[in-house]
Amino acid sequence: MNEKSKVYFTNLRTTGSNNILQKLKKLVLEAGLGEIDFENKFTAIKIHLGEPGNLAYLRPNFSKVMVELIKGQGGKPFLTDCNTLYVGRRKNALEHMDAAYENGYNPFVTGCHVIIADGLKGTDDIEVPLEGGDYVTEAKIGRAIMDADVLISMTHFKGHEATGFGGTLKNIGMGSGSRRGKVEMHSAGKPFIKEEKCRSCKMCSKICAMNAIYYGVDDGKATIDHDKCVGCGRCMGICSFDAIAVPFDQSNDILNKKIAEYAKATINGRPQFHVSFVIDVSPYCDCHVENDMPIIQDVGIFASCDPVALDMACADACNKAPIIKGSYLEDQIHHNHVQHPEEKDRFTVTHPNTNWEVCIAHAVKIGLGSSEYEMIEV
Repeated sequence: MNEKSKVYFTNLRTTGSNNILQKLKKLVLEAGLGEIDFENKFTAIKIHLGEPGNLAYLRPNFSKVMVELIKGQGGKPFLTDCNTLYVGRRKNALEHMDAAYENGYNPFVTGCHVIIADGLKGTDDIEVPLEGGDYVTEAKIGRAIMDADVLISMTHFKGHEATGFGGTLKNIGMGSGSRRGKVEMHSAGKPFIKEEKCRSCKMCSKICAMNAIYYGVDDGKATIDHDKCVGCGRCMGICSFDAIAVPFDQSNDILNKKIAEYAKATINGRPQFHVSFVIDVSPYCDCHVENDMPIIQDVGIFASCDPVALDMACADACNKAPIIKGSYLEDQIHHNHVQHPEEKDRFTVTHPNTNWEVCIAHAVKIGLGSSEYEMIEV
């Protein structure tokens, strides 16, 4: 796509008569939210609900603005995310909901319900056909997200140790993948058993459609036959003891490309709108149980109907923002003896083994959006 997409921006300066929530409302309406037909439409608001202990996640007050606007246009919004692949407090729907409520994401604050899109154990998904991808032919997307008529994303823009940064494409692509979808994106290999955690409950073999799991005669521990295993990841969802893991053996570049392909599968063929908050730009993913101090000065809020242009605009803005003294980014500059750091990409300096531009380029290649944009300040 060569045509420039429109990206709208508002800074974080406020007055007594124009606070940040009012500015957000004006921004998204100017950017086109009001032009979407929400009447009686189920609207998924894809958001990271925050891993407890990490305080960089988006405040639920921002979600309330979006919820009220969508309801005002006759829509039926709900906040949603999928369960995590790693062990934490968002790996199943019950703990995930507890975490969401603890972080303020409840109907009393936001005005709508939270639905964990891939169900209790991360196994409730839909296989979505994808044409034109290099790696994915059927993306495994959380059912509630695919059941929605409209998709809205709200993203906290931050650094990421595997993808360079976590922006809108990652929020939609990785975030909408079920647990087995996340397996597909993160790994070229297949799940394996952590014997020290296996309780020999045999639940994994009951859900395996390929009869790929058997048990030791002496110790009763599970083993996965990789000749039979197709890597669907459902055994990971059913295991209550975190005894099944996946080898994270996919290169970061391929991971980035798969994220772009999953993002396309998620949003293809239905109305979409995206908001990205370039604030508290921490060096690592919000999935951590902690958040380090920001690596750059806060920038503002961006919105667009094109997720690719939105990520590009946010990255460009970050690369113009002042580096914060004492941050992890400054540590990396000193540790790696980076010359002229103000001219370097903030995210590749923070995580030298990553290249976020791969995701953008692949998203453009598969027709997800444009990397060229026109910035409109609101």
